[in-house]
Amino acid sequence: MAKFMLEIVTPDRVFYKQETDMIIIRGLEGEMGILRDHEPFVTPLDIGQVRIKNDGQIKIAALSQGYVQVSEEKVVILSDTAEWPEEIDIERAEKAKERAAKRLEQKPEGLDILRAEIALKKAAIRIGTAKINQRH
Repeated sequence: MAKFMLEIVTPDRVFYKQETDMIIIRGLEGEMGILRDHEPFVTPLDIGQVRIKNDGQIKIAALSQGYVQVSEEKVVILSDTAEWPEEIDIERAEKAKERAAKRLEQKPEGLDILRAEIALKKAAIRIGTAKINQRH
């Protein structure tokens, strides 16, 4: 399978930089798979996971919002955060999920509903990604 360079960059670090066979990411319109020689485009990313397929192995990481830029031989993902399953503190993520769910349920005055929904979604993705590591 023809490879392409994948770079995942956050404000803190270059999270991933390696040739890979395929990635699957979640854009605002849903999941998309990207291979070498994909039609170039730029699109916003939704909170979700990136699945990186390389030499028959799949690595999964949690991503928060960001953008993906696809060119024929390179894909760059710019994300607010990116975490491998083993980097995620499940207990902290579960507490964040509980707090966000509680805020959405109680709807206190002045609640930024969109922000609470984003926090809930991020926590759920982080928990799901971390649990992938526990299964292996």
